[in-house]
Amino acid sequence: MTWNSWTWKQLAKRKTVPRAARRLEDLDEVVSALAHASRRQILLVVHFRGGEMTAGDIASRFECAWPTVTRHLRVLEDAGLLVQEKRGRTRNYRIDRRKLGVVADWLHWFDGDTGGQKKKQRATV
Repeated sequence: MTWNSWTWKQLAKRKTVPRAARRLEDLDEVVSALAHASRRQILLVVHFRGGEMTAGDIASRFECAWPTVTRHLRVLEDAGLLVQEKRGRTRNYRIDRRKLGVVADWLHWFDGDTGGQKKKQRATV
């Protein structure tokens, strides 16, 4: 079954969304957020700087305008990849690894033996 807008509309009419459909929605949201190179770079910067940074520290690492950085931060936050905590006048962002797990789970589907293909490849080498 392919997931198109009609399928999502039909699922939205139901009172409960099937777990698999919800996971696909989460995956789409995360992949969409990671589609932009600047957002991937923001996640890497936050990760390698200890997993938490202020918005100002993140913005200082990029050459784009402040509104552009805050827009990227908002997209990452909406996708559940960053969590914002306000401390006084500063906004601290930290990575939420649970949503990254959605991508890891999906990629795991490609690690398994698909119909003996790996065995056949090893036999021919």
